Amino acid sequence: MTSDASLPTPGRRLDALDVLTEDQAANVLALLSDAAASDGVQAVSEQGRLQLRGGRREGVRHLLLSDPDTGALLGYAQLEGGDPVEAPAAELVVDPEQRGKGHGRALGEALLKESGRRLRVWAHGGKPAARHLAQVLGMTMFRELRQLRRPLSPLDIPEPAYPAGVRVRTFVPGQDDAAWLAVNAAAFAHHPEQGSMTQRDLDDRMAEDWFDPKGFFLAEREDGGELVGFHWTKVHRAEQLGEVYVVGIAPGAQGGGLGKALTATGLRHLAAEGLPTASLYVDADNIAAVTVYERLGFTTYETDLMYRTES
Repeated sequence: MTSDASLPTPGRRLDALDVLTEDQAANVLALLSDAAASDGVQAVSEQGRLQLRGGRREGVRHLLLSDPDTGALLGYAQLEGGDPVEAPAAELVVDPEQRGKGHGRALGEALLKESGRRLRVWAHGGKPAARHLAQVLGMTMFRELRQLRRPLSPLDIPEPAYPAGVRVRTFVPGQDDAAWLAVNAAAFAHHPEQGSMTQRDLDDRMAEDWFDPKGFFLAEREDGGELVGFHWTKVHRAEQLGEVYVVGIAPGAQGGGLGKALTATGLRHLAAEGLPTASLYVDADNIAAVTVYERLGFTTYETDLMYRTES
């Protein structure tokens, strides 16, 4: 499905699509790569990049801003409106060579129109231009997501100490999918992005080159094998960076030190992979988690900001 929208000035064409062709997806990925090289940060999250391919995604819209004469891609935005409670969330990027020409504002105004002016927008890295655009669009900042980092050598953290009756093993694709999805949903019921992961989302990630079940740790009850927590790590080989991708604890198992033990297990794995640095993401207002990670030697490296409309 395609729709065209008139824009404030000539020289731009906007297509709003439910699905991208292979060529369109490749062009967007190339644009994102150029922007990341220029900005030092990805403008669209991993989830957003995965949603470029593989057909239609429920609630996802793609906005392509292009030159009407040459067809060259000037900018891209993705709008995801699948959450039944929260306003639709968006990410956007403009070609580094085409900035300062109003393309970002054109995309922002198109997102406001598509969402009925009920919108949340990520500004990854919190760049000044993104902050200015949010202000121009009449949006206010309400969420701060921090990227924390720490060196992995020396790895001066205690040995992981697991609660009595809990053992740790690695994830087995095809065998542990359903149990992991259930615990992930329960652990992140308050977190719209992580808690809503589906089998398709899991399959997307398992198909990526970085996926390695040896770095996906599951904590389970020795008696009965009930899954009570996990630590999924991720290796960014090009950047020589290990990531605490996600740590989740079942609600009934929280508060007993399981999260700290799983985090330590994952960090030891990343260090054994020869990586010099570990990273993770945490909401700034999650004081308990920030405190745990700071005690493990993590400090703030970068900040992502989310803005929203007041309506």
